[in-house]
Amino acid sequence: MNFCRDRTSGRFDLLALTVRTIAVLLMTSAASAATITNRGDKEVKLTITQGSSPQDVVLPPGKVIDGVCQKSCIVRLNDNANDEYELEGSENVSVEEGFLYYDSSEKGLAPPAGSAPKKERDNK
Repeated sequence: MNFCRDRTSGRFDLLALTVRTIAVLLMTSAASAATITNRGDKEVKLTITQGSSPQDVVLPPGKVIDGVCQKSCIVRLNDNANDEYELEGSENVSVEEGFLYYDSSEKGLAPPAGSAPKKERDNK
């Protein structure tokens, strides 16, 4: 038996390879992006500045946004200049009671809700 290849099958192989390569690159870039979770009971306004273009996002309680900060970015909470955080693009973070906590083990875990000692909670 002779197997011969015509020109169209070569184009199809190249197209399939190109599509697979693009899919892998998209999955890789999504995996390296940051994830932000609102663990509080109020919605939070996030201003995400990547490069020179700020983007405002409202994050309802209990919701998660993925794919934030493909590279590094600045995240500001509720338009407060004192609540700015720099993310590198691969973190999993949470917002709770006006603070940003790192969820990944390499930066430290956020304390569970209500874990402050009774004295500290009563002084607030």
